[in-house]
Amino acid sequence: MMRAKSVAAIGFAALTVLAVAGCGAGRTGEGGGGAGLVIGTTDKIFTLDPAAAYENGSLAVETQVYSFLLNFAPGKTTPEPDAAEKCEFSTPTVYTCKLKPNLKFANGNPLTANSVKFSFDRMVGINDPNGPAVLLTNLAKTDVVDELTVNFTLKVANDQTFPSVLPTQAGPIVDEKVFPADRVLGDDEVWKAQPFSGPYTITSYDKNKLVEYEANPDYNGLFGAPKTKTVSAKYYESPENLKLDVQNGAIDVAYRSLSPTDIASLRNDPKVTVHDGPGGELRYMVFNLNTMPGDTPAQKLAVRKAVASSIDRDALSQNVYEGTFTPAYSSVPQGVEGATEPFKDIYGAKPNRDAAAKFLSDAGVTTPVQINLQYNPDHYGDTSSEEYAAIKTQLEATGLFRVNLQSTEWVSYQKERVQDAYPVFQLGWFPDFPDADNYLTPFFAPNNFLQNHFDVPAITAQLTAEATESDPAKRKAILAQVQRDMAADHISIIPLLSGKNIAVAGTGVQGVASTLDPSFKFRYGVLSK
Repeated sequence: MMRAKSVAAIGFAALTVLAVAGCGAGRTGEGGGGAGLVIGTTDKIFTLDPAAAYENGSLAVETQVYSFLLNFAPGKTTPEPDAAEKCEFSTPTVYTCKLKPNLKFANGNPLTANSVKFSFDRMVGINDPNGPAVLLTNLAKTDVVDELTVNFTLKVANDQTFPSVLPTQAGPIVDEKVFPADRVLGDDEVWKAQPFSGPYTITSYDKNKLVEYEANPDYNGLFGAPKTKTVSAKYYESPENLKLDVQNGAIDVAYRSLSPTDIASLRNDPKVTVHDGPGGELRYMVFNLNTMPGDTPAQKLAVRKAVASSIDRDALSQNVYEGTFTPAYSSVPQGVEGATEPFKDIYGAKPNRDAAAKFLSDAGVTTPVQINLQYNPDHYGDTSSEEYAAIKTQLEATGLFRVNLQSTEWVSYQKERVQDAYPVFQLGWFPDFPDADNYLTPFFAPNNFLQNHFDVPAITAQLTAEATESDPAKRKAILAQVQRDMAADHISIIPLLSGKNIAVAGTGVQGVASTLDPSFKFRYGVLSK
């Protein structure tokens, strides 16, 4: 799994992880019958312990069984109180949350301010390399004020993103009487102890095969009482079997991840409905500024501008992904507040061979430019091979580039990409929270997640400014300027495509569309049939 290394001076970070294979097929067990729902997925659960969970498979479980101080209501991008009664800045560096009274975990243990402090202290203290503690880099300390009140002291004042960090995988509230303070707890130990305070509890757990949930009668949070009492999550080895089971009614909902071809064919099937929601997933190309082609920084920038002028995003969207991804002209996808499209404005929506040639000739770059382009064939799905073959064809069609296309399996890929092994390479991104900062700071701050040697003080200053600007209009202007400056003067990455959030359900299933939003929280409790 891809992890952010650290988050620079102003520090916030994130990660992208796409579907990985699980197993199982078909409707089995009592959890899938009667009034219950069965949800199928190819995502894989890494762990039930939030301290080490930082990927979509574990997030799906956390969304159901843990409560958070703040959370994202379906379709909303501003966090609202969940376990908290209210949260607010009491000083520029202190964020104060007051809990609802009489909260408890499913095992009967009380959920208090001590639970909150324990949860955040534990997350930071364990600092698991597979976990989301990196999102709490701006947290200096957590203090209990009284039984229901907790103070978060921040390192950087007026951090406008901190409230949005609380609903992320860094924010589940755990039971201090169950979880050890200094180590990750095994899945069987977790679910059997019932340290759950979310909309559901887990009643049966066969990891990455079948997880059965039951509504938690003591949940008193943002999502309200679940519309369906029992839900089963089934895990699939292949998208093909996932498609067949939703098509045949063996499961009620298929969420993550079907192939573009499967989705296209299911749109014509009257037995199911394909639900499209706002996404936020980003696919992009990264340049290692030390090892990419070019003898000088100016020549390297010219190469990046020439590549930016040669990519046909519409062709990738339609021919490779059949419209399930749309062209992206910024690292901040359209639909996210503050997004602009500087790559379209500067380099055009269509390839411009003449402009690309001029960038190279003006910088004295000899053509054709040899580009070693690396992609991953398994982590981002089988379509990556087709996507990067198309990119190779597009670049070479200009006559300005010669592309050596190579692929590496994910286990090696995630290690080698941060060791300067790949001059130009593929990555993808799921946001931690639906804010433009989460598409900028992790990429462009010093010692960033990409580890591609980009470090520009002027950009760092802009990132600090936008993250701490409380006036929405002023912050939006700074975000726009960062995006334009990166596209015009730096181009450490080239954004390619933005993905939709897609689920396929039987025609009798309701509530699916309401939970497909940029938070990537698939809320089982809003579903019914």
